[in-house]
Amino acid sequence: MSATPRSVEELAQALVRIPSVNPDGDPGTDRTGEQACAEYLAGFLRELGAETALHEVYPGRPNIVARFPSAAGKPRLLFAPHTDTVSVAGMSIDPFGGEMRGGKLYGRGASDTKGPMASMLWALHECRGILPELTHEIWFAGLMGEEAGQDGAKALAERERFAFVIVGEPTNLEVVFKHKVDVTARISATGRAAHSSCPERGENAITKLAAGLLALAKALTSHFETVSDPVLGHPTFSIGTIRGGTKFNIVPDHAEAVIDLRLLPSQWKNGEARDVFEVMRQACPGLQVEQIMGSEALDTDPDHPLIAQLTAAGGRLAGAAWFCDAAIFSAQGVPAVAVGPGSIAQAHTEDEFIEVADLEHGVEFFKRFLHSLRVG
Repeated sequence: MSATPRSVEELAQALVRIPSVNPDGDPGTDRTGEQACAEYLAGFLRELGAETALHEVYPGRPNIVARFPSAAGKPRLLFAPHTDTVSVAGMSIDPFGGEMRGGKLYGRGASDTKGPMASMLWALHECRGILPELTHEIWFAGLMGEEAGQDGAKALAERERFAFVIVGEPTNLEVVFKHKVDVTARISATGRAAHSSCPERGENAITKLAAGLLALAKALTSHFETVSDPVLGHPTFSIGTIRGGTKFNIVPDHAEAVIDLRLLPSQWKNGEARDVFEVMRQACPGLQVEQIMGSEALDTDPDHPLIAQLTAAGGRLAGAAWFCDAAIFSAQGVPAVAVGPGSIAQAHTEDEFIEVADLEHGVEFFKRFLHSLRVG
């Protein structure tokens, strides 16, 4: 480990300067994987007195898992930010520069989620003397792969069992106890190729797809207006990509679109996602409709006593349209929330940053929460 940071700002800066880009898709750099970040965290956590281990999920892509020694038999409380970041392609700043300017820390991951991670870690650093006497045994995990597949969270959830999980995300210190489910659907149209000078001899798959998508969008809009959640509102959808054809002078024989559906936890738990897909199929009977991906639902009881302590520490209850690793633990029946400093509006942006003041507010928030766990 390099020089020990002297503040949360220096810690966040050090983390941003360690490339840990998720290799999925176009990472925009060859400096991918979470190994270096996990090793840095292991060194930092060992200096705090934690027992640490790296659990490899994929080659060069481990989880870092740490346990702070405590009396046997206590329920386990896990702090769990993720160590990977999204692509750095198209960024307008040095993604790994960690520049401090105008009261902001710039770089990929500053907001999502190395800044929130730094606040968690610095609170643990400042509270290290009281951790053994808390009501819960404190664990920390830097999870790989959250930005694509959530395999780090899945691996840890299979390996260990926790009483409560606090996932680090930039929520402006709102305690996100519920979020929508991200379901991805592919809509495909099949046609018949022909020379474009004689289009009547073919069947245009793009035209079929376009007409079907218009009908599908109208049907989904009407259906989603009938479903709502008091925290999350209505489900939503977005047609994200369309691909079709091979050349401008050939009538296309195939076209497809991918739709991002954000469903409510109740729809997911009650099997009502099937109803959504049936609505889609009825709206465009000539097209193929299939689910290609789905996340998990987060829907933790807001009356859980540790949520009450998080709100007493200064958090505010909230829901979210995005999804995160908290849902992986929630799917196994473990109460989980997402909370951290910074704004989700800065996540994944070309000039990603976090306010330094937010980092400091995050430290104070997590310190108040940890102190609330002291016996007596």
